[in-house]
Amino acid sequence: MNLMIDHSDLKPVFFAPFVSSVMRVETEWIDYNGHLNMAYYNVLFDRAADEVLALIGAGLDYVALKRHSYYTAETHLRYLRELKAGDAVRATVQLLDHDAKRLHYFQQLFHAEHGFMAATLEVMALHVDMEAGRTAPTPPPIATRLAEMKAAHSRLPRPEAAGRRIAMPHRA
Repeated sequence: MNLMIDHSDLKPVFFAPFVSSVMRVETEWIDYNGHLNMAYYNVLFDRAADEVLALIGAGLDYVALKRHSYYTAETHLRYLRELKAGDAVRATVQLLDHDAKRLHYFQQLFHAEHGFMAATLEVMALHVDMEAGRTAPTPPPIATRLAEMKAAHSRLPRPEAAGRRIAMPHRA
């Protein structure tokens, strides 16, 4: 006898920060320098962000049924340590802020076995009506989950690298 328990009435739990499932660096992602190519750090961060979007109710089903999604508008990626083929990694996601149409979050990528931080990514994402091709307000159920996530994450210290900019020092 196969019993399925319906958990659709359960609210998500927002750990602070959110921690992704374990991911592996794929051999095809290694560049001619022998380490993870810069583009694939984004792939790993994006997969972790997809887990968060599913948790708040804005995952694949939401995109397919509502034709709305979150689009990345701006990022700042810092490469801190090399990753090699087969390395196991996890990403954290900390929601820094949100409003009716935007998400501002910070991610950190860690080697899952050795614990070192390999990269960070700061993101501004926009809630988009895909049919209209423009930003749109986040619907109330997702906004409620974002507020719950923000409340959990507001207890965390703001990451020191959040809000950084790229600049050359001025020389006199």
